Amino acid sequence: MIAEVIIDIPTAQVNHTFDYQVDPEMEDLIKIGMRVEVPFGYRRLMAFVVNVKESTDFKGDVKMISRLIDYESFLSQELVDLSKVLADTLYAFRISVLQAMLPNILRVKYETVFKVIEPDTLADALNLSPNAFKEGTIKRETLEEFLSSKQIQGLIEHSTIEVAYQVLDQKTHKTVQYVLPNRGVSEYQEILDQLDKRSHKQGQVLAVMIDHQMTQAIELDQLAKMAQASKATIRTMVKKGWLTLEEREVYRPAYQLENTQPSQAKPLLKQQQEAFDQVKKQMGKDQAKTFLLEGVTGSGKTEVYLQLIEEALKVNKSAILLVPEIALTPQMVERVLSRFGSGVAVLHSGLSITEKYDEWRRIIRQEAKVVVGARSSIFAPLQKVGIIIIDEEHETSYKQGDNPRYHAREVAKWRSEYHGCPLVLGSATPSLESRARAEVGNYHLLKLTQRVNQQALPPVTIVDMTEHLLEQKNLELSQLLENKIAEKIAAREQVVLLLNRRGYASYLQCRSCGHVIQCPHCDISLTYHKADEKLKCHYCDYQVGLPLTCPQCGSKHLRTQGIGTQKVAESLRQLFPQTPIIRMDNDTTRRKGAHKKLLKEFADQSGAILLGTQMIAKGLDFEKVTLVGVINADTGLNMPDFRAAEKSFQLLTQVAGRTGRGRLKGEVVIQTYNPDHYVIQLAKQHDYESFFYYEMRRRHLSQYPPYFFTTLIKVSSKNRAQAQKMIYAIKDQLMNKVKTHLSMIGPSTGGIERINDYYQFHLLLKYKEVDRLQDQLQAILMSSQESQAKGIFVQIDHEPQYFI
Repeated sequence: MIAEVIIDIPTAQVNHTFDYQVDPEMEDLIKIGMRVEVPFGYRRLMAFVVNVKESTDFKGDVKMISRLIDYESFLSQELVDLSKVLADTLYAFRISVLQAMLPNILRVKYETVFKVIEPDTLADALNLSPNAFKEGTIKRETLEEFLSSKQIQGLIEHSTIEVAYQVLDQKTHKTVQYVLPNRGVSEYQEILDQLDKRSHKQGQVLAVMIDHQMTQAIELDQLAKMAQASKATIRTMVKKGWLTLEEREVYRPAYQLENTQPSQAKPLLKQQQEAFDQVKKQMGKDQAKTFLLEGVTGSGKTEVYLQLIEEALKVNKSAILLVPEIALTPQMVERVLSRFGSGVAVLHSGLSITEKYDEWRRIIRQEAKVVVGARSSIFAPLQKVGIIIIDEEHETSYKQGDNPRYHAREVAKWRSEYHGCPLVLGSATPSLESRARAEVGNYHLLKLTQRVNQQALPPVTIVDMTEHLLEQKNLELSQLLENKIAEKIAAREQVVLLLNRRGYASYLQCRSCGHVIQCPHCDISLTYHKADEKLKCHYCDYQVGLPLTCPQCGSKHLRTQGIGTQKVAESLRQLFPQTPIIRMDNDTTRRKGAHKKLLKEFADQSGAILLGTQMIAKGLDFEKVTLVGVINADTGLNMPDFRAAEKSFQLLTQVAGRTGRGRLKGEVVIQTYNPDHYVIQLAKQHDYESFFYYEMRRRHLSQYPPYFFTTLIKVSSKNRAQAQKMIYAIKDQLMNKVKTHLSMIGPSTGGIERINDYYQFHLLLKYKEVDRLQDQLQAILMSSQESQAKGIFVQIDHEPQYFI
């Protein structure tokens, strides 16, 4: 038998399959997607098995696979096939795609051990005493000294042992100590009757066991709590032989189910029911089809999602639900958990490496058939997928920023075709690309124009901050917004304030010479963070203490310019000293569970203010929120990006939708220095349709998506001249090879020329036909290996979401 493998070296020279012989002992064990160790040159390297065949066309000496790394496959045939497609279309090495599909724990240093489930059976197989397995595990190397791979596989299949991966210095499997009664209730009564009165704590434990007629194992912690005794007391009873103590592996739950109240499906309104029926009908056909569910904020899209997932489960199929932000995940996860309980697996970046691994194993073992999470959840190894749903499909966070630069929407479409299931893209403000596809019939458009609470969308007031600037009372809040906040707080209602800039001030400037303190590694000013008295770079994370004098002229007259969430929070505390102010941005949500904690804190307090960056603008549902304030609507409008208007409109519309979601009416105040800008005016009207057609005309005139494909080629190097020379060489190569149907913008420096000491040069390609350019881009990728050795890095990003 021959196995085709992809070697774990991300270079052009080995970016193809290699044939290796499979030892007859391993033939029954090898599976597609497994990782194996192979001899490669003078080294032994990890490789993925991507195909198995009977013979090879290779004329030379075919080497033998050294050993199995996995005894189970973490990648299905579907994902292995998908890796080939993504490698070709994303201009990435296939090994990079395969690695991206795996849980992180399989990409770090670890050791493989076997968890001993049946010590007696294993002891018989090895002619050892069962006491040899007191630790509950046996090292892989130890077991392989005694048994062949086939024998080990047999023990795994008979549940005698189980494969476990342990990160060095970090446990992979969580264990809980259980107490097992090894006497009958009557025997425990006899022991209690004869017990010395000085051992009253042991007596309390015995009494609990007798009263509860305990014959099954119970957690050590739980028994100690019930008996009001210490664990040491119970361990003493173990030593006396009255009880047995054992460790059992448990999954680390990504969320606590016991705190989630079960929920039932809600009656659907007419428009919800029509949308549900159309997707359900398609589910019965076992054919792929993409639906764009365009529903205003508060129109009940989530309930439609949940009922569609329920339909998939009814026919023994699985479901994937993607959400864009970790901040969105707590509320969405709680809704999914309340409906489907322990059958839900959660995957997002806020989980620890080992929690993700536990969730991944639950998916592989089909213990969880519903996956909810962020971008990478699209690679969940589910079988028989019945529905894929992407909530807030317009979000740029669905595009991976580094290699491989996949878009979750495109991966979802491929998996939808593979499984013959519907794909639902939901949003109040769909991306122009998706809505354009719906216009021409590639997607099926479904609309929800009414809110579930039957209320109108909240009225929006625009405040011209150029007029407010003359008053100079409060640079952050206009008098109107300040009065509105006071009014809502007095009524014990809640307020949401958006400012899409963290930190205290945008930059620190010397009033004597005008010098702005810059990052020494990036061509951008440092942001002032007052809480820890530091200047920080938001691109390379450089930090420095607050200087007392200007580094250029020595003046002490340093002044902060611009505002960030820290500064606004400080002003709010001065204006409303008795009001809870909850701030949500990257600085306050770094710790695990911080998002959920802050949102709960806000939900539990009437008359509270939630201040945050864009992470608070989407998906949050609080009935008491009656005012949304946008402190500066202009932060994203003037970015050097053709999508700046689209992103700004989406953000304003989404945050406006956070109010008026209950029985109380809501309102919105938007502060801006550009009140007549079409984005501001159309956001005021909640008019997505007009915005779509207006923006489409602009895109057509300037030849941008969705009318043209785009690819961004980025060259970076610490040597500016070398980077510039390389980008011009790439442009010349494309001009010579691709004669027609290609428009190029640049080369130019990036929006920020230098980031983390690397100079950035961009070349933007616009074209109509992908096939005309694919070979040339692959050639650029392959040739970039030589320049990489010289410290010049080339990146190819198909349909980029950012241009800085």
